[in-house]
Amino acid sequence: MKRVAVLALILCLVACSPPQGGEALVKVKLDGSEVEETATPSPAPSEASGPSACESVTFEGVALTHCVADPAQHSIGMANLGKDKQPFGSLAAFAASVDPATIAFAINGGMYGDDLKPIGYYVQNGERLKELNRADGDGNFYMKPNGVFFGNASGGWRVLGSNTFFNTVGDRPGFGTQSGPMLLVDGKLHPEIQDDGPSKAIRNAVGVDGSGKAHFVISDAPVSFGQLARYFRDQLKVSNALYLDGQVSSLWDPAKARMDKGRVGPIIVVTKRAAKPAAAQPTAAATPKAEAP
Repeated sequence: MKRVAVLALILCLVACSPPQGGEALVKVKLDGSEVEETATPSPAPSEASGPSACESVTFEGVALTHCVADPAQHSIGMANLGKDKQPFGSLAAFAASVDPATIAFAINGGMYGDDLKPIGYYVQNGERLKELNRADGDGNFYMKPNGVFFGNASGGWRVLGSNTFFNTVGDRPGFGTQSGPMLLVDGKLHPEIQDDGPSKAIRNAVGVDGSGKAHFVISDAPVSFGQLARYFRDQLKVSNALYLDGQVSSLWDPAKARMDKGRVGPIIVVTKRAAKPAAAQPTAAATPKAEAP
């Protein structure tokens, strides 16, 4: 009877539908013993996710993913800590805390310490949680100039060098994250970046074009700092671009079911803006109201 049961189970494993992600999966060894495993869930496109804001491109023979945040369609914010006041640590953990249908995409966004908390300027929902860091040190973050990506949720997005930000920005933005180095400063490569240096890795960066759209680029193959900088300058026509990170660079694109698995700190979240209802046309007798100061 045991052999019959084992044979039936083997046939079912071959012919039956595979279990849904996360369900128990029973396998039978050659000796007839059973072992239970858990199937790894596969990400699926979010219902009503609509078209992706990201596209695959190739630049100088390197595969990249280019995502665009348009202030007419998107809002931008930051995320780092969950409800338990602990860092999410991964895009998957963050995704579990939100409605995927509201997310255009999310990407790692800023340097962090061993505790996964930002080591530089960080503003979330208008609250400054970390001051601007202009200290000297080792590593990419301290390659001066480093910079800040900031703005308000619905627009006014900018990338500035940290010193320029300190000297010229008086009002606290709705969001902000500091990283480094700057890849481009006023259209020129960072002075310490080679045109195509030997250091190549999976990297990501952000820049804002003249129309106010924010461009996020993550490499799908190792890329040099110089190549990444030139893509922003030559293809995206961006003057200032900020390196966000390398090795751990990760993207969540619900529309394409892409969920990268890097260990992340601060997260830049691009959400979809609700369509505005058509404005009612005033009648001839309507008196315009004075705007509030």
